[in-house]
Amino acid sequence: MFRILEAQAPAKQNATATISTLCGRLQSATLLEDRRAAILGLRSFAKEWPASVASGGLRNLIKCLDKDIEDVDTTKITLETLLMLFNPNASSPEASEDIALWLADEFTQRQENITVLLDLLESYDFYSRLYALQLISAISTARPDRTQECVATSPVGVSRLVAVLDDKREAVRSEGLLLLTSLTLSSAELQKVVAYENAFDRIFSIIDAEGSLTHGGIPVQDCLSLLANLLRLNVSNQNLFRESGWMKKLAGLLSGYLREQSSSDSIADWARPQQDKNVWGLLAVIRLFLLRGSVGTQVNQRYFWQTGLSMEVMEIAFHPSIELNIKSEAFATAADLIRGNPQSQEAFAQLSVPSPRNQVPPLQINGHHNGAAAPRENVISALLEVALMTTSLQAFDVRLACCECIKAYMQGHSAIRLFFLRRAIEGHTSNEDEPDNILTILIQNHDRYGGDPYRVWIAAVLLFHLLYEDFEAKNIAMQVHEGDAENGEEVVTCIQALASNLVTAEQNMEDERISVAYLTILCSWLYEDHDAVNDFLGEGSTIQSIVQLVTQTNQSRTLSLGLCAVLLGIVYEFSTKDSPVPRDTIHRIITTRLGRERYIDRIIKLREHTMVRDYEVLPQDLSSSQAGTTPEVYFDSTFVEFIKDNFSRMIRAIDRAPGLEVPVIANGIQKGISRELVDSLKAQVDDRSQTVQKLESEMATLERKLGQEQADHRKAKDSAAIELNRIRNINDALQRNNEEDLQKLHKESQSRQHDLERQHESELRRLRDDMQKLKADSEASLARVRERDDAEIQDHKSTISRLRAELEKSSKEHVQDLQTAHEDYTNKLSGLESRLQRAEDRCADAESRATRLHEEAESKEKARKTMQTELDDLLMVLGDLEEKRSKDKKRLRTLGELTSDGEDNEEGASGDGEGGSGLEEEV
Repeated sequence: MFRILEAQAPAKQNATATISTLCGRLQSATLLEDRRAAILGLRSFAKEWPASVASGGLRNLIKCLDKDIEDVDTTKITLETLLMLFNPNASSPEASEDIALWLADEFTQRQENITVLLDLLESYDFYSRLYALQLISAISTARPDRTQECVATSPVGVSRLVAVLDDKREAVRSEGLLLLTSLTLSSAELQKVVAYENAFDRIFSIIDAEGSLTHGGIPVQDCLSLLANLLRLNVSNQNLFRESGWMKKLAGLLSGYLREQSSSDSIADWARPQQDKNVWGLLAVIRLFLLRGSVGTQVNQRYFWQTGLSMEVMEIAFHPSIELNIKSEAFATAADLIRGNPQSQEAFAQLSVPSPRNQVPPLQINGHHNGAAAPRENVISALLEVALMTTSLQAFDVRLACCECIKAYMQGHSAIRLFFLRRAIEGHTSNEDEPDNILTILIQNHDRYGGDPYRVWIAAVLLFHLLYEDFEAKNIAMQVHEGDAENGEEVVTCIQALASNLVTAEQNMEDERISVAYLTILCSWLYEDHDAVNDFLGEGSTIQSIVQLVTQTNQSRTLSLGLCAVLLGIVYEFSTKDSPVPRDTIHRIITTRLGRERYIDRIIKLREHTMVRDYEVLPQDLSSSQAGTTPEVYFDSTFVEFIKDNFSRMIRAIDRAPGLEVPVIANGIQKGISRELVDSLKAQVDDRSQTVQKLESEMATLERKLGQEQADHRKAKDSAAIELNRIRNINDALQRNNEEDLQKLHKESQSRQHDLERQHESELRRLRDDMQKLKADSEASLARVRERDDAEIQDHKSTISRLRAELEKSSKEHVQDLQTAHEDYTNKLSGLESRLQRAEDRCADAESRATRLHEEAESKEKARKTMQTELDDLLMVLGDLEEKRSKDKKRLRTLGELTSDGEDNEEGASGDGEGGSGLEEEV
């Protein structure tokens, strides 16, 4: 029975056939349910058979995303299937890294495929957004450049990706952060577009929402990573960030972090690593604005100082409860904030920070801080204490960062370097106990700190940067001496003391870093400085000791022995015949006791040593060594550049003849004799000798030519004399002919002159006759005019006489009339004057009465009102009288009576007087 059933059962299908069938159904299905069923079937095979599913159904799956984008369930299972193809099981027989590349190529070769995924971000469905972002991330991982190009080409692709940051669902938002971080890692164009889509605002909103630096988790770290991508080496985005005011936000984040550190609520231990990552990431973002040599570095430094961020960074660096890796990054950030900016360097020196001396975390009582404030001190002193006095191996990175901060404080500012050096010299010569004085450490106390070679090393690096390529600083440092001659002590200069300490360290086989430290100072100090070399050679045994050291065959001290050889080369290169140990003596010591081959071999081995050759790629921090061992840090970066730049010169120095001194220009003064100048002069002498010989041979030739030319000259002179006599004879004949011609011409000119004079005289006579005739005519005309004028004058005189007679007659009559009128006017005037006198008398009486009435009016108001009424009535009467008078006058004129103006005035005056008298009587 079972056999019959088995025979009737359909044949078994393998996975490949089933996948092929499902792919065919997916391609031919017209109904949504059929496509969904086919996709579900393919999803079940995607993890184990990714190559088969991708080869048969990838393009149809992509088409379904576009066709069924409105159906959330179908979109979800389609995206899940595609993600499974990118992440198959490791045990799958078809698992291969090439599958992801092939899938990414299929998506990125057509812009529409990436556009479909970006369109899914418009949907608010959780899975559609999340899976679309994950799928784009998988494609970007496989083909980053092509994916970035497709996203940038899409019109709204970047805006949709940035809008995902506003999603409140953490999974979607975090996936969007990771995708944007991946896309903006290397594409400057995408960085600009993302930044101008208000990405900075969204990033800081997420940081604030997640709990800022202190309480924020991985999303805050992702935000800082995206922020770093947008700002790294992108001047346009940095300008946008600065001009939008976001630098204040960075300072605010650090300020909030410091407040949290100082608060009574301590953060859990499990959260501290993430907190440190967040703070470290923010400091790294700040340093992106401060790259060396960048165009906007100084502008950014100024803005950071204005926002107070520099002070926040220093507070973090000196805070007692902050981890060491954060402190080292804070010190490095502070160094970048002031490097190469004089204003920032000077302002930095004025800061005060918590004192690092015996610094411990603040005590807590019943879970609360005791509130005791840590003492504060100047930032430079605090940096020196941390760099030179800290002995903990774990704090090595912090010490190096402090050293870097002090170097940045001095870089490019000669005044600060000289001040720092003079302050160190004063502290050293004052015999005060200053354990952080670099000169005291290097000259006197290096043997007291054998367990910490980096104390001497850091002090040497700082002194190296104070003296490097600064002749004024070198001259100041050369004034430092040890010993008191008055007390019978031997006086030793600073250079000699350092050289003595170097020899002692090498002979005692102390840590090689100490020897390297002293050699760093001596090599840079003596380079191109004849005075320093002479100072070094003032102690004659020193060079013998150093030569003895270089002859050793200790393979473990390649660096120090190689630098000793370099020091010998520098001493020989810049010594002179007047040095305490003459130049030829130094050359003889090196070539006989050390040998040219060994000298060159030491320098070559130094250059080929890993610490020098690979300095730029080796870690120069605590990570360069195994746990518990001294870090493998031997050199300062500037000194390594110094060694590499002068390597060939030090190799050739031994081959330079002792008689040839090297010129050095110090403070504008050249010292020494240039070998190039000597060679040039020798070449000039040879050229001049050859020129003299050539000129002598030419001179003999010229003398022969001169004899021949003199003979020719005598012959020519004789011929010229004969010719001259002939010319003189011709000249005499010509002169005689010329005199005859002149006499003939003189006679002709005289006869012609006589003719002209006769013509002139006849013309003058004619003109005189014409003039006399004209004169007679004019005199006759003038006589006639005079007679006519005389007649007219007589006529005018008679007329004037007649007019005068008439005028005298009329004047007499007028005088009589005037006298008569004057008498009348006089009479009238006397009458008017008498009337005026009477009127004045009456006016005086009226004034006295008015005064009396005014006094009475003040005491009796009723009487005043009555009197005023009466006065008004009188004025009306007076007006009526005036009107009547004018009417009477008109009537008289009508009747034919004449009234003169004087009478009118008299009548008016008399009327006025009478009226006034009547008025006075009424009053």
